[in-house]
Amino acid sequence: MSDAIYTDVTRRHDFIFLVDVLDGNPNGDPDAGNLPRVDPETMQGLITDVCLKRKVRNFVDLLCGTEKSYKIYVQNSGHTLNDLHQRAYTATHIKSTGSKQPRDQVAKVRRWMCDNFYDIRTFGAVMSTRINCGQVRGPVQLTFARSIDPVVPLDLTITRVAVTRQREPILEEEPSAELSAPLYGEMGKKPLVPYALYRGFGFINPMFARDTGFSNEDLALFWRAIQEMWDCDRSSGRGLMACRGLYIFTHASGVGNAPADQLFSLLDVRRRAGVTVARCCNDYEVTLRKKRLPSVVRSTTLISSWIRGDYVETTLTKSAC
Repeated sequence: MSDAIYTDVTRRHDFIFLVDVLDGNPNGDPDAGNLPRVDPETMQGLITDVCLKRKVRNFVDLLCGTEKSYKIYVQNSGHTLNDLHQRAYTATHIKSTGSKQPRDQVAKVRRWMCDNFYDIRTFGAVMSTRINCGQVRGPVQLTFARSIDPVVPLDLTITRVAVTRQREPILEEEPSAELSAPLYGEMGKKPLVPYALYRGFGFINPMFARDTGFSNEDLALFWRAIQEMWDCDRSSGRGLMACRGLYIFTHASGVGNAPADQLFSLLDVRRRAGVTVARCCNDYEVTLRKKRLPSVVRSTTLISSWIRGDYVETTLTKSAC
């Protein structure tokens, strides 16, 4: 367990993360044929917050999924949500009566869900379905990640030599020998971004952490997930993705000591002079203006491909799991 200031859930934290992708699709848009998501006016690339949280969930499930208090509520397979709600009622010896459930009973099963599911006490959840477990507002909130520069989504044509089926007859009198000839060169598409560096923002609210039971160990695990989850989510379609920067602003108090947007403006990311088209993270330069940081706010750089002097060696590998 780390006792560093950036794992203290009694303080407010605002953070910036930088993620890049090389020859991959970081987040496909189903409304656009799975092309990489873009802002149509600026052509900047986008990665949704739900995509990022899915990666956090998968990492925590892989690392700590066998631990009692680190189960994952929002899953893409296995039990339905109402099954999990019913499990809470069974564990607390309360009978579910649907929408007319007394508030004190809902509060009890809501607490059970927070205690047992990491993503509920981290991101929150709406659990007021047929089997009502209430609603939770999580202490960790993420924005969309947006690319620094405009991107050009590509939709590359690919072929495969493996045959799915024999050719269908065109004419009734076609010879059987021609019909048995296999099909070759079946076509497909592979959408990608040649390169992009994305910047996203996040916020950690200690008031909501107290309500959900989000702990220092949970926060340390979250910081570890942001850094390492990309290596546990590899696929040919996503290309080469990596966390290039994680910069945390820790306030002296729970309500905060400076507006988040002012703190975020202290980190400047731009292409290096003379670089027309960026194709790696070293084509950018990052500047953190620490002298303008309020004295009651502390900055911590957990990972950076650029700022070496402020790098902090972490001990997050010894997490609660």
